[in-house]
Amino acid sequence: MPLTPQATPMTYWLEHAWLGAHVEPGVAVTVADGRITAVRPGTPAPPPGAEALYGLTLPGLANAHSHAFHRALRGTVQVGSGTFWTWREVMYGIAERLTPDSYYALARAAYAEMALAGITCVGEFHYLHHAPGGTRYNDPNAMGQALIAAAADAGIRITLLDTAYLSAGFGDPPNRHQLRFSDGTADAWAERADALKGSEHARIGAAVHSVRAVPAAELGTVADWAQRQQAPLHVHLSEQTAENDACRAAHGRTPTRLLADHGVLGPRTTAVHATHLTDEDIALLGGSTTGVCMCPTTERDLADGIGPAVALQEQGSPLSLGSDSHAVIDLLEEARAMELNERLRTRTRGHWTAAALLRAATADGHAALGWDDAGTLAPGALADLTTIRLDSVRTAGPLPRLGAETAVFAATAADVRHTVVGGRQIVRDGTHTRVPDVPTALADAIAAVRG
Repeated sequence: MPLTPQATPMTYWLEHAWLGAHVEPGVAVTVADGRITAVRPGTPAPPPGAEALYGLTLPGLANAHSHAFHRALRGTVQVGSGTFWTWREVMYGIAERLTPDSYYALARAAYAEMALAGITCVGEFHYLHHAPGGTRYNDPNAMGQALIAAAADAGIRITLLDTAYLSAGFGDPPNRHQLRFSDGTADAWAERADALKGSEHARIGAAVHSVRAVPAAELGTVADWAQRQQAPLHVHLSEQTAENDACRAAHGRTPTRLLADHGVLGPRTTAVHATHLTDEDIALLGGSTTGVCMCPTTERDLADGIGPAVALQEQGSPLSLGSDSHAVIDLLEEARAMELNERLRTRTRGHWTAAALLRAATADGHAALGWDDAGTLAPGALADLTTIRLDSVRTAGPLPRLGAETAVFAATAADVRHTVVGGRQIVRDGTHTRVPDVPTALADAIAAVRG
């Protein structure tokens, strides 16, 4: 089902709206051709014919880092102990069993869960390109096309971050699991990526999986492709200390310095995780205005550590948020966790305001994915909205003017009442309008790929 914007002009009446710096009661938002054409505060009641959204309405949330197939790992990888590296072996097992059809079904269900959580745009860090053994499908982009179709049918936007993944680690050939990921060379990756085309709901970006997975001599090819396309470029960075140690052994420098030396950093680039950084690394990222996507629920689930988000932002790196491995899908929890992690580390409170955390989840997340025309409630912006209940057991009580604080520090994805994408309601009163039974869709899709 194609994701087409609402063409006929219509009006949404927002009981309360977060307008970037404050909460405003009674706001009428007019939409035409999928974009906001007018925002009128001081509208105490719904105008005739308006669709009323009761609660607190925000711009749609942007999930800046996703691996859709990891949704099949929820629960399974929480049994027992282990490390990131043992978790990775379980992940490979799921990846081995996916086909374009089963990946479509799993991604559609995962993206529908995102829509229920108020997410209107996802950045899909996509490296599962080929059939088992590395054989190309008849359509070399069959897996990527499955993800683009899944997002359309779940009713959300996608930036497909097609990922170069060429090595098992600093020049080692791909292992048997990673053959599905590898194009052999960065030039071959670029040739395949050239065939991907965007659409109304989809934009195409690039990714370097990591410095261990793309040899240093090939980093520039990926960066040059993104530059030619004026596309976002993402990279996993320093999630594990073992990666840092191996990079120093191979290249005599940190992963951040290696990326800087090969032209990967810059304002269209987003580093994901950036957990274990030196002071020089932080200065390199901030000084180049490279964005950083924090994924706190995954980072705590995998025992990665807490990244220096405050220092990165102070140095000039915009922050975005992602649910990554989908231990949970809840951008409000990601925003809350970023602040609460800092509180635990520093034993002080208030590193970010609620408004700053919401900007990371909305405007800055969209910008990281190449959707600069989304993430705000303003004329000209894409008409993507998320409405949060202010009358649930979690959110009842605070004054509506404290809606931003309530959303970030009390609400969860379960409090999302409505999700609007391109002016069309994708979630209405907590029910997905395109995938009516999301839990069953998830259960069926996961059962199909479970070993």
